[in-house]
Amino acid sequence: MIRPAASDGAAIVLEKVDKRFGATHAVKAMSLAVPRGSLCGFLGPNGAGKSTSIRMIMSIIYPDSGQVRVFGGSALGNKDRIGYLPEERGLYRTMRVLEFLTYMGKLKGLTPAAAAKRANDWLARIELPNVAKKRCQELSKGMQQKVQFIAAVLHDPELLILDEPFSGLDPVNARLLMRLIEELHGDGRTIIFSTHQMHTAERLCDRVVLINRGEKLLDATLDEVRAEFDPRTVVVELLSGAEAPRLESLAATMPHVALTERVDGKNGDEWHVHVARDGDPQPVIAAIAGALPVRSIALKQVSLEDVFVELVTAGGGTVPPLSDPTTSGQEVNRG
Repeated sequence: MIRPAASDGAAIVLEKVDKRFGATHAVKAMSLAVPRGSLCGFLGPNGAGKSTSIRMIMSIIYPDSGQVRVFGGSALGNKDRIGYLPEERGLYRTMRVLEFLTYMGKLKGLTPAAAAKRANDWLARIELPNVAKKRCQELSKGMQQKVQFIAAVLHDPELLILDEPFSGLDPVNARLLMRLIEELHGDGRTIIFSTHQMHTAERLCDRVVLINRGEKLLDATLDEVRAEFDPRTVVVELLSGAEAPRLESLAATMPHVALTERVDGKNGDEWHVHVARDGDPQPVIAAIAGALPVRSIALKQVSLEDVFVELVTAGGGTVPPLSDPTTSGQEVNRG
């Protein structure tokens, strides 16, 4: 059974937080706790309430009701312990890159010399050579996003809050940023980031919060999600399409098989054999593998997108589009 994380010792705690903008109910009585040392994804479609929640955590805006605690107090009272990458661009466009990063480091308590050294080290680490003397406005959007990421981590924060950090990055640079986030998490930092890219969260996160229309649908570790939403679907690739009738006949004789359907797979036709909730898929796998010539047979892996769809439809709602950054009309830049 999935239980929300305990608030004791958590890095971030929200208690019945509510926020409206006119007629729009952006966040609805949200309660959650982000454990220290976790890598937590705030997931959901555009407009779900992810950025509003993050801005309340950062004390940029305040809830209409409820409480927000960061390290037991407010974000403002712990600002030097937090690194923040906002969704919107926050660069001083006419400043040169090294000048900008040094200034941001000074705001977080670093000496000018220490800030400049860390900035140069990070520019090399994030693969932005020869941009230190360029003005921020001369950089591509992807480069600007990487500079803004450096500004968030320059002072070595305990807590890192990233709002749509992969916005504007091509796949190569998105993978680079993922690796750096994993390294920072491996050093013991608490990290939360918002995204509508479910596959990215599946790769990075150890905990996820699914949000839709301002409501929290799920708050769990990935292991808990996989255990709770086990699809119990056996994916079968037959050596020959001529064996399909035999597969259907065999599956029809099994007591716990609810449905057998053909779908388009990566390597051609696949067959999905759906096992009822009270059934065990392992005997189904063994029976099919023993009776038919198969290319492959395995239990389907649950995806966060499948879980999101199940939770939304179970509540009687319609599923909003989960945009892919390469097709959503957002400009993607290399650099």
